[in-house]
Amino acid sequence: MTNTTSAASPALPPLRNRTFDEIAVGDEVSLERTLTGEDLAWLALHFGGIDPTRLDAAWRPSLAGTFANALWSGALAVAALGTRLPGPGTVCLEQRLRFPTPLAPGDRLQLHLEVTSRDEARRQVTLACRGSKADGSVAIEGELVVAAPAQSIALDPACLSDLKTDAGGGLERLLAHVRPLGRIRMAVVHPCNALSLSAALEARDAGLIEPVLVAPRAKLEAVAAEAGLDLSGLAIEDVPHSHAAAERAAALAGRGEVEALMKGSLHTDELMSAVLAPQANLRTKRRVSHCFVMQTPAYPRPFIITDAAINIAPDLEQKADIVRNAIELAQTIGVERPNVAILAAVETVSPSMPATLDAAALCKMAERGQITGAVLDGPLAFDNAVSAAAAQIKGIASPVAGRADILVVPDLESGNMLAKQLEYLGQAASAGIVLGARVPIVLTSRADPRDSRIASCALAVLLAHRYRNLPP
Repeated sequence: MTNTTSAASPALPPLRNRTFDEIAVGDEVSLERTLTGEDLAWLALHFGGIDPTRLDAAWRPSLAGTFANALWSGALAVAALGTRLPGPGTVCLEQRLRFPTPLAPGDRLQLHLEVTSRDEARRQVTLACRGSKADGSVAIEGELVVAAPAQSIALDPACLSDLKTDAGGGLERLLAHVRPLGRIRMAVVHPCNALSLSAALEARDAGLIEPVLVAPRAKLEAVAAEAGLDLSGLAIEDVPHSHAAAERAAALAGRGEVEALMKGSLHTDELMSAVLAPQANLRTKRRVSHCFVMQTPAYPRPFIITDAAINIAPDLEQKADIVRNAIELAQTIGVERPNVAILAAVETVSPSMPATLDAAALCKMAERGQITGAVLDGPLAFDNAVSAAAAQIKGIASPVAGRADILVVPDLESGNMLAKQLEYLGQAASAGIVLGARVPIVLTSRADPRDSRIASCALAVLLAHRYRNLPP
């Protein structure tokens, strides 16, 4: 399957503005962000020409007071104007802002804008701006005056959808986009505990799937009774045990009776062995691989980590397929030409570090057209992949550095640790999906929160609709 977008492929909803005539006094918008040390380093480097790594510790509070208070918080306010209210086409004419309380790395700012007046003659809008820290103290307040757009504008999103359930309502926006596509039939494989069974029912209630429960009926009914869950109206494929459930679900997918699979309370290896069995008819020319779609407050765009769940120590050929699968997912979600960072411990090619050799070879494959639809660069250390400041300090000129949409890890262990560190220590939200088979496969973890499970099902719906027009 080629890595190109299609008019028939579902994409994320465009970013729409509100014209002057559509804006009323009292309209409001909020966003929430955490100030990081990386934010300060980037601002100091790009706007002040200051290398933050060489600053004496005594100067760092002053740096935060200058760049964080005015530049960072003010930039958030302007970003809200340009992307949310009024949105694209807005021209900021005047800022009257105060910064009563200083900000420091780690502070989370809740920013709120509200329309307070409209000037019909000039077609200008005044908005009150107020931003508070977690303790309630005000860090920014004042007014913004803008020329509101006269015409409606819709811009394609430049990065993956915001899956994080924050003040912006990213999950709800994703669901609002996916629901009109219609539910898909999804085989839920051996959901024989309360967590996996409730996940299937929640995805149904969210308007995403029509679940087909593949499991021992008696065990399902016992779990449902104990958890107070209602199985009425659900399709159930009665099988004797988990191994048979995996085989039956794979067979249903192979015959086209379901368009996706979802892991229940069985081991991943048990499900994937059934999927990859020749009789299941689910294999493609691609190797299967797993993608985490992640969003963390510390990075300005959502991104994909791959492979952190299926391929333990992939070789070069397998990594090429891992990259192709991730590109396909990014394009399905709305990134027409994603930036792919091939990660290693260093950014130079070293014969003693195989990951750097693979990274260089993958980039050459992209140059020769063996991998298409994306911009690849590597080897890149993690800091260079996600931080333009770090790349600039190290003298790395790269179209991917600091702008990565996809992070390709050297092996499963490093990818799994990276994803979980971001989730547990970096406040990241995530969704997971397996690609490379004829149907998307949702691999849920017992520790996954509800929003992660729902977002994973939403990804499966997007991919299933894509596959109707572009079979893998």
